[in-house]
This record gives sequence, structure tokens and C-alpha cells, in this order.
Amino acid sequence: MPKHQQFKPTMAEMIRFMKEALIEAKRGFVDGGIPIGSVLVIDGKIVGRGHNRRVQKNSAILHAEMDCLENAGRLKASEYERATIYSTLSPCDMCSGAILLYGIPRVVVGENRNFKGPEEYVRSRGVEVTIIDDKDCIEIMQKFIKGYPELWNEDIGV
Repeated sequence: MPKHQQFKPTMAEMIRFMKEALIEAKRGFVDGGIPIGSVLVIDGKIVGRGHNRRVQKNSAILHAEMDCLENAGRLKASEYERATIYSTLSPCDMCSGAILLYGIPRVVVGENRNFKGPEEYVRSRGVEVTIIDDKDCIEIMQKFIKGYPELWNEDIGV
């Protein structure tokens, strides 16, 4: 049994931390950006928070997961081994690459109906991916995509 399984969050914990990621998504939207949020949790504690800041910072790379990892600061490999990253939307190729690079063993996704990243590839690399299918995460993205289709397409590289 891989050692990261001993740190597996319960469904109640997953829902609690996804609510924190959703708070980040809402902050991003209020700040004029894309409503996607993320939190990094180690040993049941949030160590990093972030939201998509591409618009606000005129950045090519500040997706929610990247912002979250940046805000967590430098961590040891042994800390990443115990981490779970939460994202309101399925992580894209870039963010999935960062998850793989740092050896984060678990990703909890709020929803993947509006966008689905390379979840099967991430799973094939040994990462546990859990989709919550959260109605609030789905709704916030549906409304955003409908209201701001050009900005959405820019964010996903279309």
C-alpha cells in the first residue's frame, strides 16, 4: 500500500476544503478574474490558497492551482507526499504537470463538466483523483462561461 493512502481525507473533509476553494473562486471573480479556486492541504491544514489571477496580474500562468502552490511557498518533498490539492475545476495540463512534478498524491476536483483536464493521465501516474461534482462549482463556471466566453476561451487556450 502506498504511504500516501494513510493521509486520505474523509468525504466530510473533502467537502469542507472544497468550500474553501470555492471561496477562493468567488474572490477571483470579485477581483475581475476567472472564478476558479484552489487550496493545498497537508495533514488536515490549509497551507496554501489561490485563485485564477491571469486577468488581474496579466499573467500567462496564474491558474488557481499555480497561484495556490506559489502562495504555499517552498515545501519539502516529504510535505508534498502528504498533500491534497483541491480545485473547483478539473486541473488543466499545466496545473496537472505541477501536481505531478511535486508528487502531490491526491487531487480533489469540484467539477469536470465545464472543463475536463487530463484526469486519466494523472491517474495513470499514480495520483488519486476524486471528482465531487459539486453543484456550486458547476454553477459558478456555467454562469461565467456564458457571460464571458472570450475570456474563458483565452484561459483554456482556445
